Order: sequence, then C-alpha cells, then structure tokens
Amino acid sequence: MSAAFFPGMICRMFSLARFLAVLTAVCCGWFCVTSQAAAGYPNIIMIFSDDQGTRDVGCYGSEIPTPHMDSLARDGMKFDQFYAASAICTPSRFGLLTGCNPSRSQDRLLSALMFLAEEDKHRGLRDHEITMASQLQRAGYETALIGKWHLGHGQSSFFPHQHGFDLGYGHTAGCVDFFTLSYGNVPDWYRNGQLLDTTGYATDVITDEAVRYIRDQKHEKPFFLFLPYNAPHFGKGWDDGNDTTVNILQPHPRDLERVKFIKDPTRRKYAAMAVALDDGIGRVLDAVDGAGLRDDTLIIFMSDHGGDPNYGGNNQPLRGDKATLFEGGIRVPCLARWPGVVAAGSVAKNPAWAIDWFTTLAELTQVGTAGLRLDGQSLLPVLRGVETKEAGREFFWELGSHAELDRGHWQSLRRGAWKYIKTPDQVERLFHLERDPFEKNNVAGTHSEVLKELASRADQLSKAYSRNSQTGNLHAHTPALKNSL
Repeated sequence: MSAAFFPGMICRMFSLARFLAVLTAVCCGWFCVTSQAAAGYPNIIMIFSDDQGTRDVGCYGSEIPTPHMDSLARDGMKFDQFYAASAICTPSRFGLLTGCNPSRSQDRLLSALMFLAEEDKHRGLRDHEITMASQLQRAGYETALIGKWHLGHGQSSFFPHQHGFDLGYGHTAGCVDFFTLSYGNVPDWYRNGQLLDTTGYATDVITDEAVRYIRDQKHEKPFFLFLPYNAPHFGKGWDDGNDTTVNILQPHPRDLERVKFIKDPTRRKYAAMAVALDDGIGRVLDAVDGAGLRDDTLIIFMSDHGGDPNYGGNNQPLRGDKATLFEGGIRVPCLARWPGVVAAGSVAKNPAWAIDWFTTLAELTQVGTAGLRLDGQSLLPVLRGVETKEAGREFFWELGSHAELDRGHWQSLRRGAWKYIKTPDQVERLFHLERDPFEKNNVAGTHSEVLKELASRADQLSKAYSRNSQTGNLHAHTPALKNSL
C-alpha cells in the first residue's frame, strides 16, 4: 500500500463526510422550513363571492339573512371602504390573484372573457403573470382553487393548476348552470384540467369539495384555499326552443321559502341564492373549527365587484352598479377573521382594495417578491389594528369596451378623497368622497385644476400600464407624478 493511498483515502473520506453533512443540512433545512411554515404561518381561506353588492350582506345593511358572513365581522374585521380590482369578473380576478392592476395584463383583460367567443379561447392568464398561489407554494403552502376561474379556458396553459394551484376544481367560464354544471349546454366542470361528470347544485358542489379539502389536510404544511363561488351571480341556462344560452337566476327551491318576506320576485330569487352561499360559508367555517384550525386560519371574505340590479343585486345608497366605475360598481363587502391577531368587532376605515392581498400575504409568509411588480400594499398593519394615514394613496381602474355586452370604455382614479371618472360618453366627473360619498355632486366645474391633474394622471397610468403589459410581473416602473392635492 503506497504512502499516497492514505492521504487520498482521507481526502475521499473527508469529501464524503462533507457531502453527507451538506445533504443532512439541506434535508434538515427543507424540513425546518416546512415545519416552520406549518407552525408559524396561518392557513388562508379566501372566499370570493360573485356579483354581491354591499347591500347584499347583512352586516352591511342588507335585509338578506347572512349570519355566517356576519359572524366574520363579529369575530374579526369589517372594511368600510374596500374596493374590487375591477367592476367586471375577469379583471377583478386578475387583479386579486396577481397583485397587479388589470390594465397591466398581457391580454388586456379589461372585460369579461366570453366562453363561446372564438377570440377569447386564446386569451387568459399568461405564464409570466405570477399568482399569489405560486408565491405561497414557495412559502411551503398547499394550494387549491375550488369554484369559478374565469381567467382562461381555451388552452390547457390557462387552467388554474398551471398557475400555482395544486388543485383546480370547478368551472372556467364566467357563470354556470347551477343544476347541470354546464355553460348552457356545454360541459364546464374540471379537476386539474380533466372534464368531470358531476351532478349537484353548484354552490353545494363547491362547498362539499371545500369541506373535504379542509378535513383531509394532514396539517404537515399550511394550506391556501381560494374559494370563488359563482353565487349569487345568475346561472347560464340553455333555451332549447331558441337553441341559445340564457341568463337566469337559479335559486334552489328549498331556499325560496326562507326569503319569502322579500316581495320583489327578482330580489327574492337573488336572496335565495345568497342564503345558499351563506350556508356554504357556514359549513366551511364549521369544517375549520371541526379540524381544530380556528386559531390558525386567516379567513378573508369579499365580493368580486358590485351587484347587478337587473338580477337582484343592491348597491344602494352607493351610485352605480356592476360594470360601472361609480362606487356601487367597485365598493364591495370585505371581512377578515384571524383569532388572536385581528380584533373581534374591529373596523378598518381607510380605503383598501383587493390588489393589496397579494402584498399582504407575501409579507405575512415572508416569501420574497424581488423582481415582481405589485400595485398593492400590505394590509398587515391594518389587520393588527394600526390605522395609517394615507391621504394621497391612488387607486386606478379601467374597463375595456365590450361590443357583445354593450359596454364602453371607463376610466377612474381615486386619490385621497378625490375621485375622477370618465364614462363611455367621454363625460368627465369629479367627486369628493368625504363630502359626497354617494357621488351626487359633480364638482368638475368648480375644481378644474384638480380635474385636470387627475385626468392627466389617469391617462398617464393607462398608457404606462399598457406599455409594460407584455412583461407581466417583472421589472416595470410606473412614472411618478407630484401629488399637489
């Protein structure tokens, strides 16, 4: 045995020992991160209702009984001035899930994707448009979407399981027949891209799957459950006589009796769909409690935008409705419960919006956001009871023209208490929301300088967002404008 053998053997032994040490550290590190996530980060359930105005939830003044939604306000926080990312379904979901203003979306998702329109089979959420689900996966979360997607349906790359959700279960279109689970007569119910033959009432089917998901968790990792119900939005039925789809409120017969005190028949049908939704939320809350997860779960409830009075929704006394940028179209109910962190019965008075939740959850889970372009800010201080003064904070909305639905282009900017709106007829309006929360008095004529500055800023944002929409969530910059208001 040569003398050189011993030093060589020692080196090889040292290298092996070093490799094993590194491997052990890596495995331990992975286990520690996973354990830390399970022990230190809360489960997150985000409930997203559809076409539900502020006057469609009991704790916001509705006559519709919603005791389970109301319990979230009683046991947690109610937001007084909470905005959707848009007044239309698709851009509202884009803004919530990406943390980006919908005007940044590559496919200009500023109107509703239409399930049967050929051009909309090639539009949707793109690979580079990062979702909060993808970020939470990086933080060690299991992720699931159960319910409505409406961010792409014509290509497999658009489906939710391709965008950070370990489970994507539900429908891809903007609405569904509540009894057949089809869009008109076209099947539209999937599990991770695989079409399913499923029966049941849509609200119950979504709730059943959510309850199973919560109960089946092994609790080795925290979970993020995005629960976008289609209720109380109208259903998409099929008219055999005319061979076409039809929009129709589809309450379950069992629920109509519970709201028989409501005289208007359209409102009564809508209310029946709302109480079914509330029942489903109650079952989800019971599942959380039954699994012993109440104290370890942040529950967020909000609507995607304002209600549609043509189908029973109510946004009064706010002006405007779904698909408008008056307050009634974008101001929505929002509630949050997290025992031990969010004080029971607390109220958040400062303006906030759905786009803030991405940044909030990123900070909460300490997952990095370097390189991401985010248009929201963290609501963690608000949840913890710290109200900050944000006199000059900006909120910008834009709705795209949509010939099929007879909708025109809208634009709006809120800065502080001032709100600018340009409607499809090109009329510009200016409101001071502290003095005029119901937007009754257009003061554009008496505050021309404010109008000019906000109009210029809105146009500047629209152009900037459109220019960098191709880059998704990466390295974009929005130009600043001196705030003189």
